[in-house]
Amino acid sequence: MKDWLRKHPDVRTIRVAAVDLNGQARGKRIPARFAENVVKNGTRFPFSVLNLDIWGEDIDESPLVFEQGDQDGVLKPTERGFMPMPWLEAPTALLPIWMFRENGTPYEGDPRHALRAVVEKFKERGLTPVVAMELEFFLIDDSGKTLQVPPSPRSGKRRKAAETLSIRALDAFDSFFTDLYDACEAMDIPADTTTSETGLGQFEVNLMHCDDPLRAADDAWLFKMLVKGLARRHGFAASFMAKPYPEYSGSGLHTHFSLVDEDGRNVFDSGGPKGTATLRSAVAGCLNAMHDSTLIFAPHQNSYERLVPGKHAPTAICWGYENRTSAIRIPAGNPSARRIEHRVAGGDVNPYLMLAAILGAALDGITQAMEPPPPITGNAYAMEDLPQIPDTWEGAIEALEHSTTVPRFLHPELIKNLIQTKRQELHYIGELSESERVELYLDTV
Repeated sequence: MKDWLRKHPDVRTIRVAAVDLNGQARGKRIPARFAENVVKNGTRFPFSVLNLDIWGEDIDESPLVFEQGDQDGVLKPTERGFMPMPWLEAPTALLPIWMFRENGTPYEGDPRHALRAVVEKFKERGLTPVVAMELEFFLIDDSGKTLQVPPSPRSGKRRKAAETLSIRALDAFDSFFTDLYDACEAMDIPADTTTSETGLGQFEVNLMHCDDPLRAADDAWLFKMLVKGLARRHGFAASFMAKPYPEYSGSGLHTHFSLVDEDGRNVFDSGGPKGTATLRSAVAGCLNAMHDSTLIFAPHQNSYERLVPGKHAPTAICWGYENRTSAIRIPAGNPSARRIEHRVAGGDVNPYLMLAAILGAALDGITQAMEPPPPITGNAYAMEDLPQIPDTWEGAIEALEHSTTVPRFLHPELIKNLIQTKRQELHYIGELSESERVELYLDTV
């Protein structure tokens, strides 16, 4: 890590940042000449900092604050190391960190450790998850009273319509996407294909598959930070808010995953289109936990405006082959690449918690040799007999609070912290107008 700074002598300050339950970066600014001390000894801030609400306020009922004296945790660099922050004017480095207790054990309320614990359970079974993510976001002009698509830097015109898979829409913001790909290269984020989507000024960038789930979640977290910061340098906003425009589809974060054994074999590959019994058990586990873990996939009030029938987001708990109306889709293609696509999460999620919930549920299904219901064919929105994903924020909070399934793969302290956080947000969000809610979520999530 120290070598990185020596190779970048123009970097004068660093940011050390950990991820809180809402996916926000929490940390410090440090002069680069003191960076070696952080690398060697870490830094400190209170456990409660990873359990703040969406405004950055303490949780009123949290035992982490006054009950425990607001004790410090020890934050150490992750294996990611230093990287540039291309959205800032001055040359600056980011050092991702995560939290430990004083005795060196991981802090269970840290979302990155939640994912690490799930991945370790896979390793105990000789399995490695291979993960890829598709992140949707909106480019937005938020300078006026109402949100609208930014004018094209090339033509100065606004295209006030959805332009699904439009090359013209991509070319209209070519300078932004060129800078974005250059920045991803500098930060070692594996950005692949970009497409325009069905929303107003909406785009999707795919991140290449990775056989390290922690790194995949890092990539998604860093990518969200990068896109939002870089857009501001270009004179507009970028947002992963689930649904900024009521009349258009919202933004999802779809996750594809397969599992490979110690010989590098995809254990979902049956040699044909249907997949193996292990794949079906993983699907069953995901379906079994979906209702109770919805709060992780839809963590904010605005999230539930996306989860409505007919708007390209799942509402029923079901699975199918090559069916984008289902919550779990098994894509077609070469059997060696057989995988599961989990389609519930919005763009506003914490990627670490999301991936921990998906992979943890899949492993739960495999461990218990669960069998899923028959796959659906046709339009899931029109099937009234299917179990449904919670359609309200309060309902999702209650589902997680009373779950006996989710504690099998997420630590009880993290679950309790998340529930307290969301109950506090639910209370105070009710005091805001719709425009104030949009303003809150536009930049934070």
